[in-house]
Amino acid sequence: MKEDPRALGVVLGRLTKQGFIRRLARGLYDYPQDHPQLGLLTPPPDRIARALAGKGKTRLQASGAYAANMLRLSEQVPAKVVFLTDGPARLVKVGNLEIRFRHAAPRHLAAADRVSGTVIQALRHLGPEQVSPERMATLREVLRPEDRARLARDVGLAPAWMRPYLRAVAEGVADA
Repeated sequence: MKEDPRALGVVLGRLTKQGFIRRLARGLYDYPQDHPQLGLLTPPPDRIARALAGKGKTRLQASGAYAANMLRLSEQVPAKVVFLTDGPARLVKVGNLEIRFRHAAPRHLAAADRVSGTVIQALRHLGPEQVSPERMATLREVLRPEDRARLARDVGLAPAWMRPYLRAVAEGVADA
């Protein structure tokens, strides 16, 4: 049985008008969640990005200020979230949130979809001058033991300046 795309569009339009679902972007819908004090909540950027990436072989890696914020290395909540991808570059706006997909070289995606990839991107965003013992302690606190073990295996994927810091976090050493 063949589905009619127009019929699907009509059904989605009706469900949207009834408030049962919400259209976030073209082809992207969610079940709206209402918070008593905050109102309608926007889904987390990583869930939106994964939905947009689809079930294909597109790899995604949180990058920049968003990666640093995810790991509590920065209190800055970015209005523009950046994901590195091996898929096409594009910009998606969901309410006030901008999600940018930047095509990246394979070496930047070597640890994609792993916590170690997020750590590498967060430290790359901060730069060597912003890496402090306090931030390393935060990483040791945030990362689970299995994440730190994975980080130890992925140290070779990071830039040379970053490797001593990653080893220190992975091994639980106090100073890098």
